[in-house]
Amino acid sequence: MLVVVDIGNTNITMGLYHDDKLVGNYRLTTKLQRTSDEYGFMILSFLNAYHTKVEDIKDVIIASVVPKIMYSFTNSIRKYFHKEPIIVGPGIKTGISIKIDNPKALGADRLVDAAGAYYLHHCACLVIDFGTATTFDIISSKGEFLGGATAPGLGISVEALSSQAAKLPEIEIKKPASIIGRNTVDSMQAGVVYGYIGLTDKIISQIKKEYGEELKVVSTGGLGRMIYHETDLIDTYDPDLTFKGLKIIYDLQNK
Repeated sequence: MLVVVDIGNTNITMGLYHDDKLVGNYRLTTKLQRTSDEYGFMILSFLNAYHTKVEDIKDVIIASVVPKIMYSFTNSIRKYFHKEPIIVGPGIKTGISIKIDNPKALGADRLVDAAGAYYLHHCACLVIDFGTATTFDIISSKGEFLGGATAPGLGISVEALSSQAAKLPEIEIKKPASIIGRNTVDSMQAGVVYGYIGLTDKIISQIKKEYGEELKVVSTGGLGRMIYHETDLIDTYDPDLTFKGLKIIYDLQNK
């Protein structure tokens, strides 16, 4: 069995693969203070929930955009699983050719999503990841990562409103009944959600216009489902795209 791990700025998500089937997933908040023992016990709890033993795990592959926790996290894998984790980074086969100014600056999460979308759909793709930041990335029909756009995520947008304006409260991110809000919470939700739908539509349209060829638009990320249901410009929503990308990259190492 294979454990796939995506370490993001807000959450750490883990998936469990039995052969080619994703059989479990687990999410915890990203905190810098955890020790390797804390991470180890959390991962063991994840495996126990799916009736899986440490001995059943063949490998662990990790994509991370949070360098500060990698020492503790990777040590937890070594200590509790007796495995050397595979880290997505320089020297790892991804099947994606990076065509941006500084390839080393590309986040592992974006590279993994690109691999997932390209090898699942076998065509040029626009991959949108609605995470802490929202990224719009273009992968050509030849498997080339060409670049993209980055916007503040929905959560950051809401946090900015409530933290920078003294009289605005913290709110739940959801679509209100009407764009014409009759109270503070409804008006904030309307502005954030409908504003984000507009942002998404505009960026997709402009990217398609500049790219000039057909693009399959694939979205993922925790808040991506809501936006997907509010626009006709996103072709598919895949909540497990990052897990699938990690599995694809892992398989490439063993060919």
